[in-house]
Amino acid sequence: MTDVKFKKLALIGIGLIGSSIARSVRSHGLADEIVCAARTADTRRIALELGIVDAAFENPAEAVKGADLVILCTPIGTYSTLAATIAPALEAGTILTDVGSVKEAVVKAVAPHLPDYVDFIPGHPVAGTEKSGPAAGFAELFIGRWFIITPTQKSTIEGVEKLSAFWTAMGSKVETMDPAHHDLVLAITSHIPHLIAYNIVGTADDLEDVTQSEVIKYSAGGFRDFTRIAASDPTMWRDVFLHNKDAVLEMLGRFSEDLTALQRAIRREDGDTLFEIFSRTRAIRRQIIDAGQETAEPDFGRVHGPDED
Repeated sequence: MTDVKFKKLALIGIGLIGSSIARSVRSHGLADEIVCAARTADTRRIALELGIVDAAFENPAEAVKGADLVILCTPIGTYSTLAATIAPALEAGTILTDVGSVKEAVVKAVAPHLPDYVDFIPGHPVAGTEKSGPAAGFAELFIGRWFIITPTQKSTIEGVEKLSAFWTAMGSKVETMDPAHHDLVLAITSHIPHLIAYNIVGTADDLEDVTQSEVIKYSAGGFRDFTRIAASDPTMWRDVFLHNKDAVLEMLGRFSEDLTALQRAIRREDGDTLFEIFSRTRAIRRQIIDAGQETAEPDFGRVHGPDED
């Protein structure tokens, strides 16, 4: 049986995902020591006050010393500089992974900086909320959610097995994918929906004949949930779109073609086409519920963390 426990976990970044990992690791006893690195003194102070880390560092190279598991939890645009900074301090056999929702760009940004003795295994927990910061995390965030591993030429079989066991112990379901395939899948399941949400909320905000108070007052379930998605960390999502450009543009092109077909059906009062499309998409919703990725409960069955309303 694969040994799940690590001696020292170093989290580079301690926002929603990083702090949730820290909480989950602490509650499951998956590391003897948990440390983090964060740019601001306030973030480091909060992480320490919450008791989710044993030590907090400004310099990420200091944080990774002696760590056998290092997880990058910062925006993807920082990865290349971070990799170059921490590489000399990484020990032989250390597993270096991440939580970014883009994978090909991560491989290109990180791998060139690493010595051969580092076990580089990119990953992506398909989980999150619109909250951010170390106080936003909660240990249950990953339960029943997917963690996607995208091995590289610098990944060992043993490392992949241990990382898989680690995330499984936190309640995740683990899948392995090629980095390019991961980016295509996530472009349609996550990145395009976020782009649409940002756009539609921005459109509502720009309408001159609808006051802001009316937008807030009459927000039905659909618009309300768009605003939840659109409240996600702007820095993180800026980097996602810049680093998964090709896949996003391909999926956006397909979406635009389908949107044009809907526009045509409405203009022509083609009720049969509209009914067929809506019936097909309703069936997708049922499949998602049946797969355990959601429930039919109000508010889309979203599980609220302790820091949410």
